[in-house]
This record gives sequence, structure tokens and C-alpha cells, in this order.
Amino acid sequence: MTSDGQAIERLREYLQTLKPEARSMLVQEFERNLLRGDDGGGSELVLGELRRAIRAEARPVPRIGDAARLFFAPIEPFLIDARADHKRVGRIARVSLDPIWSWIGRDLIPAEAKALSEDIGRALLAGERTRADQVVRALHERTIQRMTDTVSAIGSDEKARRRLAVQVGTPRAIEDLNTLLSILSLQDPLAELARRLPSSIRVFERDLVDSVKAVIDGTAAKLSAGSEGARRPDMFLYGLILVMNRLATPWQLIHLATRAADSDETARIAETPYATAVAIVIGETESLVGELRSELKAGRPIVSILKGIHDAARGLRTEMNLSVDSVWSRQVAAIRADVSSLLKAEIDATPGCVRRLLRPRPAKEIAPGSLLDSLDVNEAEARVEFVGVCRHYASELAVNEATMRAHSELTLYLETGTKVLLDSLRHAGDADRPFRQSQVQAAIRFCRSVFGAEFAGLLAKAAEVATQTAAVERKPVRA
Repeated sequence: MTSDGQAIERLREYLQTLKPEARSMLVQEFERNLLRGDDGGGSELVLGELRRAIRAEARPVPRIGDAARLFFAPIEPFLIDARADHKRVGRIARVSLDPIWSWIGRDLIPAEAKALSEDIGRALLAGERTRADQVVRALHERTIQRMTDTVSAIGSDEKARRRLAVQVGTPRAIEDLNTLLSILSLQDPLAELARRLPSSIRVFERDLVDSVKAVIDGTAAKLSAGSEGARRPDMFLYGLILVMNRLATPWQLIHLATRAADSDETARIAETPYATAVAIVIGETESLVGELRSELKAGRPIVSILKGIHDAARGLRTEMNLSVDSVWSRQVAAIRADVSSLLKAEIDATPGCVRRLLRPRPAKEIAPGSLLDSLDVNEAEARVEFVGVCRHYASELAVNEATMRAHSELTLYLETGTKVLLDSLRHAGDADRPFRQSQVQAAIRFCRSVFGAEFAGLLAKAAEVATQTAAVERKPVRA
């Protein structure tokens, strides 16, 4: 038996030792985790073995996870792994599903949800997937009907809205419920649209734009002709999100908007149903700015986020004429201003951070055998690399002046400061030599980011020569 087979066998033996109640609790907990998108690695394997053990003893168990996952299956393309209080139109945070499901079963349709969930569980245990899908559809229909009545009854009653928000338990309760309602009501046309769209789109060029637009127009036309014509605007919103999910470069979604208007003028674009594409792209870019703020605060890498913001800002500004005042031009300007404000403080602080580490110090200020703090060096190196990245994207992120100034200061300081560091290393004593060597090593790392590997290599060789020269000078002279 292979090692994997042995591990599975040991898992089965362990699960058999658990009481039925404990196995039931484990099933529910694993399924809730999967529902929230938390797969800790091996969760499906453990869940499968738990179900096997439960089937073997023919003991019923609440199928919370399976029923919920099937219920929310049409929502999957519109889920995002973000905070529950996000502001992205047409999206639901994955973490909001569990409280929404609990509200449906506790307050909205408790009796129907319980009975239908049990029917789903029995159908799945019996391997009757078609029957399970039919029951899920019945659960959808009952939920749509009751949820529509609930949301409509609230209207503009602020007190009732707050009460419902508390019951649902998500920060965007009303928005989440309206999004859920729209997607479930449109699940058939959206599923048909998804089947007809390309699975992935690397470059969204004119011929493909026309093809995708024809598919969306055809789906919307069928919807208008049917009883769900009132849902046509929602069809464009969610249909465009489906398209964006398939784009390698999400901002290219606006190609549909400019093609529909046959113009780059914002006024003409705004008159078409595809104006929603611009709103989606701007919303996604604003979300990236929020991620940038969080990642900067946490000190995590931001290169991919910066690239996404840069590409989207450039795409919006080149594909549309934003020189005329409009809601979109103001939104894009606000995005660039926010990013500039976030980056400038970090950029401006970088030269000072490098100077503090590489500052030449008299021997009396250096503790014997001490070194530069490796964490401080790592942070400074990350800052230097960060300035380089910002310099690459400076024009669209409105940080040209700040990056030019910081890069110029770093260049000048490293060009002149490294000579002083090498001279200090050459004349260092036994007590201060380790510290001066650590300064030179830090300078080599910073120079690699600013000047490239070749310059850093030359500096490393010069450091070796300086160390050897110091050793020769310290060698005692024979009598």
C-alpha cells in the first residue's frame, strides 16, 4: 500500500472510532468552511470519508453544506474574496453567504428551507443528482418569491431596513439580497450566456468584441421578449461581469462600451446599455485602490496591484475622451489622486531610510561586533524596489515628480556614499569592521535595485579588495 493509501486507511479507522454525533458535527463544520471558501487542504478528502462512514451506518445528518453550495451555485461567478462591506456592484462577498443562508433557513422560509434541504441531502446521498437539482430549483423559486416580498415591503422605511440588516447579519444586507435576487431570477439566461462565451480571452480585439457583443445582445433581446423583460438592465450588468471574468486584462471590458457607441465620447457611451461596462471597470479599479491601501499598511508586496491600477487608468484614459467633464472623468481623476496620495509618502521617505542605514559613523559610535539590523535592511531594500516600480508606472499614477526626486536622491547618495563606505571598511579595526561590512553589503543590495546587477557585482569585488587590503595592513611586520 502506498503512503497515501496508508494515510487514508488510518483516517478511516480514526473516523470509525468517533461517535455518530461527533461525525455529524464534523461534517457540518467542514461544509461550512467550504461554503465560506476556506479549504485548508484535504478538507474534501476528510469530508468524503466522513460521508462514507455516515452512509455505512445509514444515519441521517443535516446536509447544510451541500444544500447551501447547490443553492448558491449560480452565484459563484459573482462571488469575491473581499470584506463583507465591499462596494463592488453586482458582487457578493463569499463570507456573506453563510449568514445569508442562515437567515433564509431561520427567518425567511424556515419550514420550506428545512424540508427542501433535507430532500437535497437525501437525493445526494442516494446519488440522484438530477433530483437534487430539481429540489434546488424549487428552493430558488420559493426564496425568490418570499425575498421579493420582503424587500419590497421595506421600501424606503429606514427603520425596517436596519432591522432586516441586523437579521441578515451582513454589512450590505439590502444590496446583497438585491444582488442575490437578480442573479437567481436570471440564472437561466446567464447560464446560457456563459456557455456561449469564450472560456478565456487573452486579447479583446475588435472581431472578438463584436462576437461577444452579439451574444449579449441576443440574450438581452430574448429576455426583453419574455416575461422577464424588466430584468434586461440587470442582464447587461451580470452578463458583462461574466465577460470580465474571462478577460486576461479586465479593463478591456470597456471595449464593448466604445464599440456599442462607435465613439470614445463619454456622452455617447453613456446612452448605450454598455455604459455599465465603464462603471464596472471603474468600480474594480477603486477596489484595487482599497487593496493597495491595505497592503501598504501591512507592508506586503504591491507590484501586481500597482500594475492593475496603472493599466486600468491608462486604458480608461486612452480608450475614452475624459478631457470633457463627466462623472467618469471625475471618478478616474479621484482614483489617480488617491493613489498619488498613498504612494507619495512612501516614496518621499525612501531616501532618508537609506541614508540612515548607510551613514558613515565614527568608530566610537559603533558597538564592538555589532551589525545593521537585517529587518531594517530588508525594509529599506523593499522601499528602494518600490520606488523603481512606481517610477515605471509614474505617469498614470500621478507620481512623476515624487519618483524622479527620490530616484535622483538615491542615485546621487549611492554613487558618492559607497566610496566613503569602502574607505571606512579599508581602515576599520577589529571592533567596528563587522558593522562596516554590513553597511557595504546593504549598499550592494540597494545598488542592485537602482543600478543593476553589473554595478552591484563591481561594488562587491571592491568590497573584497578593501577587506583584503585591510588584512594586509594589519599583518605584523617581521623583525
